[in-house]
This record gives sequence, C-alpha cells and structure tokens, in this order.
Amino acid sequence: MWKIAVGFVAFAALALFVIMKGGDSVDMGGEKHGTETTHTEPAKK
Repeated sequence: MWKIAVGFVAFAALALFVIMKGGDSVDMGGEKHGTETTHTEPAKK
C-alpha cells in the first residue's frame, strides 16, 4: 500500500515539474474549434 502512495507522490511531483517548466506555453484548453485554429490545405499530388 505504501508503494502506491509513494508512486502517486512521485508521479504528481513529476507532473507539476513538467507543467511549471512549460510556463505559459502549456495550453490546457483542449481542442480548439474557433478562429484561433490554423488550417492548412493537404498537399496535392
């Protein structure tokens, strides 16, 4: 049981570290469906 708790704490610390290192570049908003998305045409053969 204590191994699960230690694993959870380690995973949470790693996740927080990655989020903090990302700074403002991390977008947690999910999928974008408005004008802020970029659309490119597929390559034509």
